[in-house]
Amino acid sequence: MAFPSSALAQLCAAAVILLAALPAMALEKITLQLKHAHQFQFAGYYAAQELGYYREAGLEVRILEGTDGNAPERDVIAGKAEYGTGSSSLLLARMAGKPVVVLGVIFQHSPYALAMRQTGSDPDIRRLIGKRAMIGSLTDDLGTADELMAFLTKEGVPPSSFQRVEHSFNPEDLVNGKVDAMAIYTTNEPDTFDRLGFPYDIYSPRAVGIDFYGDNLFTSEQEMANHPERVRAFRAASMRGWQWAMSHHEEAADLILNKYSRRADRQHLLYEARQMVPLVQPVLVEIGYMNPDRWQHIAEVYASLGMLPKHARFDGFMYQLDPGRGNLRWLYRVLGALALLLVLGAAIHFSLLARERKRALETIRKGEQRFRTMFEASPLGIALIDSISYEYRDINARYQGILGRSQHELRALRWLEVGHPDDVVPIKAQMALLTTGQISSFKALSRLFKPDGSVAWIDVSVNAIDTEAGSHPHHLCMIEDVTAKKQSEALIWQQANFDTLTHLPNRRMFLDRLAHDMLKSQRDQSRIAVLFIDLDHFKEVNDTLGHQQGDVLLVDAARRISACVRKSDTVARLGGDEFTVILCELEAPDHVERIAQDILSRLLQPFDLGQEQAFVSASIGITLYPDDALDVDNLLKHADQAMYAAKGAGRNRYSYFTPTLQVAALSRMRLTNDLRGALKGEQFELYFQPIVHLASGAIHKAEALIRWNHPQRGVVSPLEFIPLAESSGLIVEIGEWVFRESACWVQQWRRDCHPDFQVSLNQSPLEFQREGSSYDGWLQHLQALELPGQSLVVEITEGLLLDASSVVSNRLLQLRDAGIQVALDDFGTGYSSLSYLKKFDIDYLKIDRSFTRNLAPDSSDMALSEAIIVMAHKLDLKVIAEGVETPEQRALLAAAGCDYGQGYLFAQPMPAARFDAFLRKA
Repeated sequence: MAFPSSALAQLCAAAVILLAALPAMALEKITLQLKHAHQFQFAGYYAAQELGYYREAGLEVRILEGTDGNAPERDVIAGKAEYGTGSSSLLLARMAGKPVVVLGVIFQHSPYALAMRQTGSDPDIRRLIGKRAMIGSLTDDLGTADELMAFLTKEGVPPSSFQRVEHSFNPEDLVNGKVDAMAIYTTNEPDTFDRLGFPYDIYSPRAVGIDFYGDNLFTSEQEMANHPERVRAFRAASMRGWQWAMSHHEEAADLILNKYSRRADRQHLLYEARQMVPLVQPVLVEIGYMNPDRWQHIAEVYASLGMLPKHARFDGFMYQLDPGRGNLRWLYRVLGALALLLVLGAAIHFSLLARERKRALETIRKGEQRFRTMFEASPLGIALIDSISYEYRDINARYQGILGRSQHELRALRWLEVGHPDDVVPIKAQMALLTTGQISSFKALSRLFKPDGSVAWIDVSVNAIDTEAGSHPHHLCMIEDVTAKKQSEALIWQQANFDTLTHLPNRRMFLDRLAHDMLKSQRDQSRIAVLFIDLDHFKEVNDTLGHQQGDVLLVDAARRISACVRKSDTVARLGGDEFTVILCELEAPDHVERIAQDILSRLLQPFDLGQEQAFVSASIGITLYPDDALDVDNLLKHADQAMYAAKGAGRNRYSYFTPTLQVAALSRMRLTNDLRGALKGEQFELYFQPIVHLASGAIHKAEALIRWNHPQRGVVSPLEFIPLAESSGLIVEIGEWVFRESACWVQQWRRDCHPDFQVSLNQSPLEFQREGSSYDGWLQHLQALELPGQSLVVEITEGLLLDASSVVSNRLLQLRDAGIQVALDDFGTGYSSLSYLKKFDIDYLKIDRSFTRNLAPDSSDMALSEAIIVMAHKLDLKVIAEGVETPEQRALLAAAGCDYGQGYLFAQPMPAARFDAFLRKA
């Protein structure tokens, strides 16, 4: 029998439909029992389900949440579920005679760990002794808690040494102090702790070599024996889903939120995904791979704890892939497909005959049925409305859902009665044009009120409908709910233009408003003031109290600044601790000063940060438009320069921009550029000033001081170029040059003048805290010159000791171990603390010249100097007094027991060659 071309096309289409439908009829129903609630931990199984991998494998999979960690093992053995997810304790179950078989490993490293509140001391798991801990369930077997118990036992904390309480799986129980420790997933609870600002330490069994597998997919021996092909297909589809989930984090997170659970937000799901990468290792290891040696290692750990016999065998526990079986499966599929094709001919033939018989009837009902189907199933809300009375004539389900009202309620209302008044007026104006035939359709964006009082945004499309002559005109109204889109747009706009912490305008919005205010100022011939505000000493709050408390301070500072200005003014946060204010339409010049002074006063008040108080001040730079600049960039640059001028003048003050500041800024920029070539140009010179032993007058020490001989400017003061070197990063290279020059001279003076001669080098904080190999290069150079570490003294400021970081501590320990001594420069003028002198190895205290300058019998400076000397000697430290200029000062210091003196009384700083000659004559 021959078919026409159209019939042949229909035959092919029907074949495709039947082929697609046949697998669906043959799906085998199985159950996968998870061990916990839905989360990213099981993302691979969700992906296999939603992307159709299980369906392609001929499976209909039901994925169940777990009520407790032992549910999968219990249900799989009982036959309630064919598959489950479990920890490495499956090995214990197998050795106890339970017929479980591991199909594949998802986590190459277990995520289980123990969390405890962080203390000031170093982390120590033995703090758990005598405390309360939540580790696994008390009513079930150890299960997933066994590796933690093994870890604690190995660390000398046996179960009898602490109290186990029932696990609530609520992280807030640890935060609130109900327990002292709890078992956690490193992919889960740490995110909750971080959000709550809870300081914690994590103790992982991997730290002592207990490295278990985690989240293993398993089944029963019965399932393996009865359905081997189903086991193979389910495992392959699951691993395929895991490969997709681990390479599509964001899509997998959205899938979980839309289909499975909203207990966790998207940010937490993505946190889980990131933390799982080093545990799953999807790039390095094929997901599902398991190593018999690793299982043997796990068995040995259990054996060492008496939980398994030594050298236990677990044959049949690991699933073995048989690649040969896969080829037979494809052969079966091909033979099955050929058989199906034999059946298709008859099925398609009878299908075509039936279709021909129905075609006449379908043609009769075609128009009404098509409209009804489209009307009822449309994703748009559709209503047929009388254009004169605004009564509803027909309403589909989607329209009712968008308005949140039943068909009965809507028929009692009139169209537009629930619309927002501001939007109803323009729609009625368009309807007047529609009913008079001037337009046939229109679109609008409108708001409507739902029964609960909320407002929904909808896209409205109205089209005129032809009606019989003499009857009322009708129109078709189609609506689409775009509330989520509008909210998303509003959120994106908010995030793009406002600071997420303080909710003030960010840099983008600030620049936009400033440009707008400048245009308005040009039209009105008015003036604008821009205030650039930087918080003084904010870094110290962050360093001492933590970034979370620093954020609290910033929010409060934003509130205080906003309270000082008008609603028409703009307060913005540019980032960090920098704020800006735009004062528009200035009425009088003193108006700016009043606001600036008000801001300074409010910020000077203490900030309450929980149980602590913080004190900061502010430095404010002020620039005026159009007086100081005519464009945004220069206006901000000038305000920034004025702010730095206020900071340099002592902080807690405001400063106006002046042309002098601009000149100074240009001078600093040019000087910085010249500084970059100073080393190569050999423009630096080293000076030395003697440090005299007051009791004997001997000179066995000197301080190295750098000078810059600028080719055009002459000698540039270190007070001028050292800050530039620090800000540009050149200070490290300059400090290295000073060290090598000083080492060369001290080698000569120890050989020719005194074998114990020392040279002191000043270290910038940036130089001292630099990253890298620290003082290794110095020590190698000293060794090459055959110089001991005692030949050098490193002078640092007290401010460095405020930074209790490991970098500072390690640097000081390295100096001590190398024999290089440390001196605290300008002692008594910074953040002095006796605890620093006790904690760190300091050899010398240098009394600042501000004390020495006004020394007199019975004066407060004399009393302070004597106190410093006595304290230093009690701590076994030597004291050097700076700025000694008169014999009287020397005599008073010597009488007080001061060890060394330095100042113009003995000698001014002099070039190295002159100092060498001076030293030989002394």
